[in-house]
Amino acid sequence: MNRALVEEVGAAPESVLRCGNTNCAGCGMSLGLQFLNQALGPERPIFAIPACCGIVTAGAFPTSAYGAPVAATTFASSPAVATGISTILRLNGDAGPVICWAGDGGTYDIGIATLSAAAERNEDIIYFCYDNEIYGNTGGQRSSATPEDIATTTSPSGKGELKKDIMAIMAGHRIPYAATLSIAHREDFLAKVRTALATRGFRFLVMLSPCPTGWKSEAEDSVDLVRYAVGCGLFPLYEIFGGVRYRISLRPDGTPLEMYAERQKRYRGRQVDLDKVRGRIAEQWRYLDAMSRAFPAEPA
Repeated sequence: MNRALVEEVGAAPESVLRCGNTNCAGCGMSLGLQFLNQALGPERPIFAIPACCGIVTAGAFPTSAYGAPVAATTFASSPAVATGISTILRLNGDAGPVICWAGDGGTYDIGIATLSAAAERNEDIIYFCYDNEIYGNTGGQRSSATPEDIATTTSPSGKGELKKDIMAIMAGHRIPYAATLSIAHREDFLAKVRTALATRGFRFLVMLSPCPTGWKSEAEDSVDLVRYAVGCGLFPLYEIFGGVRYRISLRPDGTPLEMYAERQKRYRGRQVDLDKVRGRIAEQWRYLDAMSRAFPAEPA
């Protein structure tokens, strides 16, 4: 339902995530959908959702837990489907937002070809990745978003490779806007989504999305886990404009890395060396600081 129709019927739009959905308690994706709903206001998007927890959210036909139209796509094709929807809307004179809502498996891995293609063409869509750092819907297998040394069902002794830098990959496409989002920092989340909504072309947003089942954490800790990840510098909050101009949204506040790691059993294996993790964090921040100094974004 677009804004004009909402005004015509005089009714408040339904939430994009309806009550009574079957999402797990503590699911970061669920809170992200609620924040997205707040940022949208009366606007209703059209979703393209690949195979992931996000499409299981919809439930069984003929009912849906989504209060917006959803195109269920194959794992690899949500950006291509969203491109087609966006093109038809434009031809019909409707500028409503078209949103891909995908997990890290359909973003970092299986869907990266069509993601790259849509970004290279600068298609007029918004791509959200809720990053739970595993294939959360199919058993908690490792993905290329899984951090180094973290245990998963397919890397029980720890993953041997670094987490893929998806923001750098998307910046390399010179898209108009890319940003990281935190469900523990609501105002920053809303401001970035509104920036994306006000921007034309391809926009990429990624949020750290705790999965209590896969992370072996408590459901009530999910928001705190993201707050700790931002506070210790593990998950930086920043924006990239045009692929080259950087703005850091929030700097680490000295939160000990242990506050994040000790609340997840996936970090408790002997293979996880927190000193090495701290070194990776410092390296990442040296890069972000250098980029934001050399190529600063315009003041907000």
